[in-house]
Parts: sequence; structure tokens; C-alpha cells
Amino acid sequence: MSEPRSTTPTLDKEPGTTPPAPAEGSGRFWSPRRVPAALVALALLAGAGLLLYDIAAVRAHHPAMRWRRALARQLAERPLDDTWVLTGAAVAVVLGLWLIALAVTPGLRALLPMRRPHPDVRAALRRDAAALLLRDRAMDVSGVRSVRVRMRRARTDVRAVSHFRDLDEVRADLDTVLTDAIRGLGLTRQPKLSLQVSRPGRKG
Repeated sequence: MSEPRSTTPTLDKEPGTTPPAPAEGSGRFWSPRRVPAALVALALLAGAGLLLYDIAAVRAHHPAMRWRRALARQLAERPLDDTWVLTGAAVAVVLGLWLIALAVTPGLRALLPMRRPHPDVRAALRRDAAALLLRDRAMDVSGVRSVRVRMRRARTDVRAVSHFRDLDEVRADLDTVLTDAIRGLGLTRQPKLSLQVSRPGRKG
């Protein structure tokens, strides 16, 4: 008679319980742009309502509004190279290009997209917060008196003033510290570091 063998229970993995692989990046955050959309909608609504009212009045055998008769006469009489016609066309083109730019650009330039630890999670870091963090890290380097940081999407401009130590040594320490700090921000697109170190009262 054989003795029962002890077995260690194992948990069978259910299908679909495997954690998903992390995504590449969050991508740019799109601005809702409620104010421009509301202004355009109100302008179109007012213009369309006024035009429909005038058309309905004409259909009811009432004379057309004076402004529409004057506009039709001006468009019929003025040549295409008239100053007012060219000015109106230029204004319309500028407004159209502005609306197209609002429609195809994400906006929210103050937010820097971060890497996504999970496909369902999106995160961003404010430019001023990232610049403040880098400034604090740079101020910890020996010999640094003051630091000015300008954070961009593709580049980080750092201007430091050192009041003692050799400038090359301070620049090397800052390059190491700031490169590690930028990498630690977890941004989708790691900006390049532009570093300048100078003495007080000098540009370098």
C-alpha cells in the first residue's frame, strides 16, 4: 500500500490576468479650447439666425434688410483689387488659419507627457514643476551660486553661476546631476540638456 504523496497546491492563472505591457508614452494632452469654440459657435449662430430671418422676411414679401442690400451692392460694384476687398479677404484668411491651427494642434504646452506605467494611465508633468526640481538639484552641487532653468519639450536650458571651484569641474558635476535628474522625470520625450556655467558678472 503506497503512502499518499504531499503536493503543494498551485494557483492556475486564469486567462486574461496577465498584466499588460507598459505603453510607450502618454502623448500630447489636447486642450478643450472651450472659449474659442463657444465664440465661433455664437458667431455662426447669430449670423445664421439673422440671415434666415431676412430670407423669411423676403419670402413674406417684406423688403430685405438694409445691410444685406448694401452688402450685395458693394460686392457687385467693387473690383477684386479694391483695398477693402483685399483687407476683408486677408482677415478671413487669418481667422481661418487660426481656427485650423487650433483644430490640429494639441495645445497645453505647459504639460510635459510622461511615460505610461499602464496603458490605462496617462500622466504629465508641468514645465514649472520640472524646472523647479532641476533647479533644486543643481543648487545642491558644490560651487553653484544661482541657477536659472528654462524647460522646453525638446531642450532644457540651464544657466548656472559659480562663485568658487573650477568652472570645468562645476560644469561636469552639473552635467552628471542634471542628466540623471532629467532621466528621472520619466518624460516620454527626454529633452536635451543645454548647460552654461559662468562666474558672477560674466557670461560664459
